[in-house]
Parts: sequence; structure tokens; C-alpha cells
Amino acid sequence: MSADDSTAPDDSRGRFITFEGIEGTGKTTQLERLARRLRGASADVVVTREPGGTALGRELRALLLRPDAEPMAPLAELLLYVTDRAQHLVEVVEPALERGAVVLCDRYREATLAYQGYARGLGVERVLELHRHPPLDRVPDRTVLLELDPAEALARARGRNVARDLAGTEGRFEQERLDFHRRVRAGYRALAESDPDRIRVVDADGDSDTVERRVLAAVRDIVRLPEDGSC
Repeated sequence: MSADDSTAPDDSRGRFITFEGIEGTGKTTQLERLARRLRGASADVVVTREPGGTALGRELRALLLRPDAEPMAPLAELLLYVTDRAQHLVEVVEPALERGAVVLCDRYREATLAYQGYARGLGVERVLELHRHPPLDRVPDRTVLLELDPAEALARARGRNVARDLAGTEGRFEQERLDFHRRVRAGYRALAESDPDRIRVVDADGDSDTVERRVLAAVRDIVRLPEDGSC
């Protein structure tokens, strides 16, 4: 892609790209790979996550993901995620976008819609109502939805937690039954069908290099990638 190509992405404004999917689809791996690609093209890149992108968020993450915690009411869970998001947007996301950075976020609003709106049964409208006013009305420029069979993804996620010694601190959702994760996946699919231009579904079945090529194809129209011939 040449610098004077009229179809080249506009580098003068920030981009907000979110990665979504059920546990075990490889979101974090692919987000980090994209970050390296963008930095190779001299982009200002901010890598962040929800929950946990701020000091407050890290405290909320411990509450939300600890597997030995008392059962949490779905509404309480929803409001904690929204609290994390409000602080995250004000403290991290909006300032980065204002200076023209590319913000890559591991989970965002679609996760809340899929997990709490669909899988917990609170309803999409209830979640959307909380996101109709600033700062929560920020919509990503692109959402990459990594898609994988729930049984395979859950097995991957549980194995990862054991390997990284996370099962005792961040394994609450991995402990959910398979039918819960199937409901989450169905929620994500419904969201993608409702907004196909923004939410790009990426097949996460395959090795990391293969999946990365699919991710690059899903974002190359909105960000400038290195001209190394591999994307």
C-alpha cells in the first residue's frame, strides 16, 4: 500500500479496535500480534483490556473473575463491568484516541451484551440503555469476533489457566457449564449479524499464523499495516 493510495486508511485520527469471543479463542494472542504489526508500521498503539485496564479496573477484575467468590447476581455483575468500562474510557481509551493512537482492547461492550445480556438473561436492551450516554456511548471502529466451537475453546481456556496458574484467580467463567458458553456464542453471533460492517467474524480454528492472516484481512481497511507482503 503506497502512501498516496486514495484507499489508504486516514492516519490523522485514532482507531478503536476490540477483540471478542468466548474463552479460549485466542483473543489476547491475536491482539498482541496485531499490536506488533502496527508498531512495525510506526503506529502509536495502546494495548488494554476489560476488565482491568486501570487501577480501579484491576480491583474489579479480581472481584469479577475470582472463581471462589460468592455467587454474583447477574445485575451486580453487569454493573461492575459497566463501572470498569466508564473508568477505562475516561482514563485510557478516550485520551489515546484523541491523540490519534490505535487502541486495541481485549473485550468491550459486545462482551457485556453477549455474557450478561444474552447468557445471563438480562436482555440486550437493558445493557444498551446503560451505554447510551457519554462516555459509555463510544462504539469501536472495528470489532474482531474470534469464532470457535465452544467445547474446544473451553478446553483450551481451562488448559491455559492451569499452565499459567490462573485457575485460582481468574477462572470463574471457565468454570461455567458448556451450555453457558454456547449461549454466549449465540449472543455474539446475533450481534455480528446485526452489525456485519463493524463486527467481523474471524475463524479461530487453525494455527496462530493462519488466524493472524484472517485478523489482518478483517482490519486492513481501517489501519496501516507494514508492507512486508504477508498481509
